[in-house]
Amino acid sequence: MPRQRLRPPAPLRLAVSGFTWRLATRADLPRVVEIYNQTIPSRRVTADLEPVSVDSRETWFAMHRPGVRPLWVAECDGCIAGWLSFSSFYGRPAYDGTAELSVYVDLPCRRAGLGHFLLNEALREAPSLGLHTLLGFIFGHNEPSLALFRAHGFETWGHLPRVAVLDGVERDLMILGRRVGKG
Repeated sequence: MPRQRLRPPAPLRLAVSGFTWRLATRADLPRVVEIYNQTIPSRRVTADLEPVSVDSRETWFAMHRPGVRPLWVAECDGCIAGWLSFSSFYGRPAYDGTAELSVYVDLPCRRAGLGHFLLNEALREAPSLGLHTLLGFIFGHNEPSLALFRAHGFETWGHLPRVAVLDGVERDLMILGRRVGKG
């Protein structure tokens, strides 16, 4: 599938180091799903074992609301190269100030600093979203993602041993967390 070329209005864009981010639109969902599905065969990033469909992600997409739990797409040269989502944690009102971050980068764009760019922006924007705590749920064998989050001040807050089974191999889930803002 060719990359989409989208030019959103200037107020939704922020450029640093050649990358920009903006709020995702419904038209971006096929590309978001495509990037997500790239990670499934590695068995390092997601617990999904088969590719997901755009239709199966409609409800997930609708749960990402600007100003509360946004979904961003990142672009390089006008092409969607990755995405970051803020997702609610545990679904109870007392946890409204906490969000889980997910970062996915297009295979050819990995190791170019896009993950760092997106995490920097998430940390900067989190207080304006009413967030004081950010979490990452990362497989223990996903060293690149663990290193990325740790480079941004996230610490190990939880270790769930052997909770996932990927191709017959039991895998650990690490919970990394960081406080943001004044809290």
